[in-house]
Amino acid sequence: MSISKGLTAPLLSAAILAASGLRASAPPSPADNFHAASDQAMAVMMKGMDAPPTGDVDHDFVAMMVPHHQGAIDMAIAELKYGRDEHLRRIAQEIIVDQQQEIAAMRLALNQPLPPSAPAPTTVTTRPPTAGVKESP
Repeated sequence: MSISKGLTAPLLSAAILAASGLRASAPPSPADNFHAASDQAMAVMMKGMDAPPTGDVDHDFVAMMVPHHQGAIDMAIAELKYGRDEHLRRIAQEIIVDQQQEIAAMRLALNQPLPPSAPAPTTVTTRPPTAGVKESP
């Protein structure tokens, strides 16, 4: 089988896909990426919260709450990466800072080591607003 010299690579790729019965998939949308990041955060959070009881209520509380708070941080980061609404983005920033402070306070209460100091991940690269999407002032 010969290929016409005028057949370009995109046309050739389309012809191969059509002949094979396969379809080209579109790249994931911001919503797809947001849901994937949120699903990952939820899975890690749920696994982390499934800590075996130690008999020390305070220890057990912190052992469950730290992953819960970290899950909120991870989901808020996903909002900052993929969300457009400025009001919700500000709330996500507040969640990150507040939850990091609460994790530190709980660990301090039990004389546990604090996580390494790092800047709050509240300045994630933003996506430009899309026309027709309501944004708060």
